[in-house]
Amino acid sequence: MKQTYISDISKHLGEDITIKGWLYNKRSSGKLGFLEVRDGSGIIQGVVSKKDVSDETWESTERVTQESSIIVTGVPREHPKKPGVYEMDIKTLEIVNLTGEYPITPKEHGVEFLMDHRHLWLRSRRQHAILKVRHTIIKSVRDFFDNNGFTLCDTPIFTPAACEGTSTLFEVNYFDDEKAYLSQSGQLYNEATAAAFGKVYCFGPTFRAEKSKTRRHLTEFWMVEPEVAYAKLDDVMELAENFISYIVSRVLETRQEELKVLERDISKLEAIVPPFPRLQYDDAAKMLQQAHAEGKVEHRFEWGGDLGAPDETYISSQYDKPVMVHRYPAEVKAFYMEPDPQRADLALCVDVLAPEGYGEIIGGGERMSSHELLLQRIHEHQLPPEAFDWYLDLRKYGSVPHGGFGMGIERCVTWLCGIEHVRETIPFPRMLYRLKP
Repeated sequence: MKQTYISDISKHLGEDITIKGWLYNKRSSGKLGFLEVRDGSGIIQGVVSKKDVSDETWESTERVTQESSIIVTGVPREHPKKPGVYEMDIKTLEIVNLTGEYPITPKEHGVEFLMDHRHLWLRSRRQHAILKVRHTIIKSVRDFFDNNGFTLCDTPIFTPAACEGTSTLFEVNYFDDEKAYLSQSGQLYNEATAAAFGKVYCFGPTFRAEKSKTRRHLTEFWMVEPEVAYAKLDDVMELAENFISYIVSRVLETRQEELKVLERDISKLEAIVPPFPRLQYDDAAKMLQQAHAEGKVEHRFEWGGDLGAPDETYISSQYDKPVMVHRYPAEVKAFYMEPDPQRADLALCVDVLAPEGYGEIIGGGERMSSHELLLQRIHEHQLPPEAFDWYLDLRKYGSVPHGGFGMGIERCVTWLCGIEHVRETIPFPRMLYRLKP
């Protein structure tokens, strides 16, 4: 009999069907067995009646263990007291692989134990829900840019130089003792493809060797980065605003069940519509200093410093929408940021901070268009000019104002799922002290 997926069960009520999956959980009441069966697309409760099945099927029902792989046949029906919930009357049960004692049983475990067994933890209802939301976010990212005239241009993972500062580079040996680095960002290459295609984006894994153990950091994460020729800072902020709003609306539209599993307050997400508040760095600094004076934050923020995680958490907690903090001091931003023509000590940049204290999810801005100023900044940052000769060429042959941003997928998933730590937002997280499984 052809396999039916649990997600399609409503199309097959009253029919004989076959489900191929695993036993999620079970309970028994003597002559009835209740099996929760999962197949990756969903979970359904199957009911086995001892008097209605063969001795072989009943014996299999009694001995089957959690996460054993099984094939069941039967007839699905709607639950008599729960509209929209389906059950299945099981006729036969075949055990494909009988498991021993399953390490992750339905009880409390410490985080380290669960991370050590991440390959099995992924089967749990909560982790399943998080990664389904991640899937929708990634699809929404691609749909948004594909539907708005952007061209996907993949960028290299091996790079000859830093993009986001030399202190967070993973160095690898290339051929003939040449050094290469794992990409921190595809942005520099995006600037080249934007000059060819006008509107582009890249989407792939990026690497940051930050020795950080905070709940927001991974050493390997996925980032989407659009870049637009002739875009100014205001254009970049408008793009980010529409982009985030689109993603949130798609998650709300298609992942209601998963958000229920995660006990997410969707009213907070329903508020995410344009326009987003815009906050200049100067005003953000004053807000933090005032909060310190009132005893709301521990440390006093000094103008000129970058916003740390506690600063971002406080600022974002003051808004019910993402807030765009713009025009940071040039000293704390990357060498390629265009200076503000009104104040050369500021960069035309923006960080988008998610509400509810989730902090930065997007960073970007307008890129430097002057060859002379860019070369000067490369020297000031003590970067090797020969590694950026091609990047400097972009300022010699048809240079235009241009800008874009990067959004880390995992931080976006953390926020939309309403969870505490970024480690649950990617199937196999890589962190400072975790390289396996």
